[in-house]
Amino acid sequence: MQDLFETELWQGKTIADLLTLEFLASAAGSVIGAIVILLLGWVISSWLQHRVENLGKRNKHLDEMLFEFLASIVRYVVLGFTVLFVLNTFGVKTTSVVAVIGAAGLAIGLALQGTLSNVAAGVMLILFRPIKIGDFVVIAGEMGTVKQINLNYTVLADLSNVQVIVPNSEVWGNVITNYSVNPTRRAEWTFGVGYGANLKTAEEIIRSTIMADERAHADPEPFVQVSNLGDSSVDFLVRVWCSADDYFAFKADMTRKVKEALDEGGVDIPFPTRTIVQAAAE
Repeated sequence: MQDLFETELWQGKTIADLLTLEFLASAAGSVIGAIVILLLGWVISSWLQHRVENLGKRNKHLDEMLFEFLASIVRYVVLGFTVLFVLNTFGVKTTSVVAVIGAAGLAIGLALQGTLSNVAAGVMLILFRPIKIGDFVVIAGEMGTVKQINLNYTVLADLSNVQVIVPNSEVWGNVITNYSVNPTRRAEWTFGVGYGANLKTAEEIIRSTIMADERAHADPEPFVQVSNLGDSSVDFLVRVWCSADDYFAFKADMTRKVKEALDEGGVDIPFPTRTIVQAAAE
């Protein structure tokens, strides 16, 4: 029995040493200290997280999502240091723990290269903000409205309001076409009239019909000119600026209104015809 009590268990201490009142009191003090440090770390990390988040909420010019991301980083950094302090109270050498964590992080990083690349791309998207919530974009061949930007993926709603999830590495690594950045856009049409039509009359009808719409901008000056002599028509190229929000409806409405105006003005709108000649039988 005496040999059992003299068996070394932890840091050169035997069972007999561990059962002394002095050691038990020291251990109890370490446990209480660890609990206090954990509570303080939890409270401080939560307080700092809320403070950083509020910075983004108070200023409309700052990106709220960016500050939420930074707040999460601050919280986890504080909690990480808290765990190291707790281990230190029990006599654990934190340098070795950090080395183990570093090695484990390297192994995990190699195993999760794809996921980490999405996270890295998400950080770049949040920091540089090439797109934001509500933008109408084309990303990696997908067209839609940006609904959400996470660290791992970006969520779009396409023209049919179907959810499209694009990994952030695909977003950051591809060409992004953003239709919502500029307040105005240039609408463009091609209208064909017959070779026998009065071109001046056709031009006046096209110009007056489009510019009569309140969505058409007079500045920059609209462009209405003959652009092509086709096989069966003389083509007018029309370019008119409008607000970006009005673009699709304006373009569709003018296509119909110009056609109706040309009909009312007696301007012929040709369509392709084909003459079939049958060879005479021998």
